[in-house]
Amino acid sequence: MEEQEKYIRALIQLHRGLERQGPGDTDYSNYIISQLPDLPSNPRIADIGCGAGVGTLILADKFRTTVRAVDFSREFLAELEDRAKQRGLENLVETIECDMGSLDWKPESIDLLWSEGAAYNLTFKGALKAWRPLMAANGIAVISEMSYFTSEVPESVRVYWQNAYPTIGTESENSTHAYSSGFEILGIHRLPSTAWWDNYYGPLRKNIESFKNSDDAIMQSVISETEEEMKCFEEYGEFYGYSFYIMKAV
Repeated sequence: MEEQEKYIRALIQLHRGLERQGPGDTDYSNYIISQLPDLPSNPRIADIGCGAGVGTLILADKFRTTVRAVDFSREFLAELEDRAKQRGLENLVETIECDMGSLDWKPESIDLLWSEGAAYNLTFKGALKAWRPLMAANGIAVISEMSYFTSEVPESVRVYWQNAYPTIGTESENSTHAYSSGFEILGIHRLPSTAWWDNYYGPLRKNIESFKNSDDAIMQSVISETEEEMKCFEEYGEFYGYSFYIMKAV
């Protein structure tokens, strides 16, 4: 097994059992949904990079229509399937294990595209380019993306993100990517910092503790990088975070 594959396996293992594999909040997701324009009846919905599917279940419950849930991790999709059954939503969830950057779906087959904290795997610009052909005319995309909240960012923050995610941009820069990719920005909403701590970092810290004594060097590397990420956000979270971009395909 190659080092990169081992790293991804360790990352998945560290996040298994968590409700969320990234920052988020159910009430805030419902708020975002309340900001969307009217959708067709029985909209065709996809949750891309769904992880264990907390967003998928919100969408399925809200719209009462099938949600295609895409992730590369069979482990996370299995967790989603179990949770869907527990909530009586299994008939509204279609799990799809694949690379979200090369979906072979029919053009114009999505009325609502949802993606929380996953687009960075393709870069924001790359995700927009890959997913735009799938959008129905006037279809709505909701994508949360790590963004600078200001162009005036402390040097230590810029250095950290230059290493962790070199293509991170300001909300203005990401809006430019959206327009050039065939989307109109309908709104930008910033995920509150409490959603990071209460729903992601807090539970993740408990998982980290269970692996602290592991003799797996790659797992220890993943833990070290995760703790560095937490420290950066604790000190500088007012300068960056997840922005939800609500967009319409034009």
